[in-house]
Amino acid sequence: MPISQLDASAQTATDAASDDVSPTESGQRREHLRFDKLFAVRVESMLFGDLVCVARNVSAGGIFLELADPLPLGATLRVCFPVPDGSGEVVAVGEVKNHYFINYVQNGVTKAVAGMAVRFSSFESDSHRILEDCLGRLRVLH
Repeated sequence: MPISQLDASAQTATDAASDDVSPTESGQRREHLRFDKLFAVRVESMLFGDLVCVARNVSAGGIFLELADPLPLGATLRVCFPVPDGSGEVVAVGEVKNHYFINYVQNGVTKAVAGMAVRFSSFESDSHRILEDCLGRLRVLH
């Protein structure tokens, strides 16, 4: 798959992380600001234990987490991560809404990305404010 198709596929996967897209005349418009930056995330699950994975996209409504073996659809988890600008830590509770498995070729090498889209249902302490503030400061995707 050419890189342009990979970018489109990866963007489609990350769009679904929070199901926060509303249609407009010119296509689609996201309800929440988001940023596309790789950073480490700790995931805690009562049923599946704790793990560390990579976040590829986050908004106030959800997050796309890259990991080889995504948790089952509907799994409830706690997501903990420092915001990329270092202004605080976010702790959110969410549910796995979608799985994504993307295969592509880059520089003649076949690669794959697997992950899950998590929709946030609640935030601990002032995590929602910390995330919203960070999203407003960083360069965001629309």
